[in-house]
Amino acid sequence: MAERQQVHEASSNDESPEPQTSRSWRRFKVSNMSLDEMVEMVDILKRANYDGKHGPYPNPNVRKAKIMTKVVKSLQKNFGVRRSKDQLRKRWSDLKLREQDQYRRIKRVLQKNDVDVVEEESHFTSASAHVLIGEITVCNRDLQKIKEDINDVEKRLKNIIDVLGRI
Repeated sequence: MAERQQVHEASSNDESPEPQTSRSWRRFKVSNMSLDEMVEMVDILKRANYDGKHGPYPNPNVRKAKIMTKVVKSLQKNFGVRRSKDQLRKRWSDLKLREQDQYRRIKRVLQKNDVDVVEEESHFTSASAHVLIGEITVCNRDLQKIKEDINDVEKRLKNIIDVLGRI
C-alpha cells in the first residue's frame, strides 16, 4: 500500500512527465520539406510515372512502394533527411490537390532545370566543329592505313600458302 502511495504521489507532481513517443515518430523528421526536397521528390515521382498514367500495371501498389523507396533513399542521400513513405505520400497528395500553386512552381523549376541541362550540353561552336572534323580526318587516314596493312598481310599469307601448296 505504501508503494502505491509513493507511485501515486510521484505521478501527481506538478511537473508533467515528458510524453512518450513511439520509435517511428523519433526516427523520421516531421518538419516541413524544403523546396529543393519537394523538387527532388516530384522529379522522381514524375519520371517513374508514380500515378500510373502511362498504362496499366500488374501490381500498382508494389510498384508505388518501390518508387517511394527510391524517393526516401534519394532524400536521405542528397539532403540527409529521413522521411517516411507515408509522409511523402501525403505531401505528394497535398501538392496535387491542395497546394496547386506550389506544385506549379515546382514543375516550372523542373522545366527550367531540363532547359539548363540542354543548354549546358549545346556549347558547339564552329571552332569545336573544325577540331572534330580534323580528328575524324586523322582517324580516317589511320583506318585507311590499317586496312592497307591488313590487305598486305593477307597477300603475304596467300603467297605463303601457295608456296607451301607447291611443295
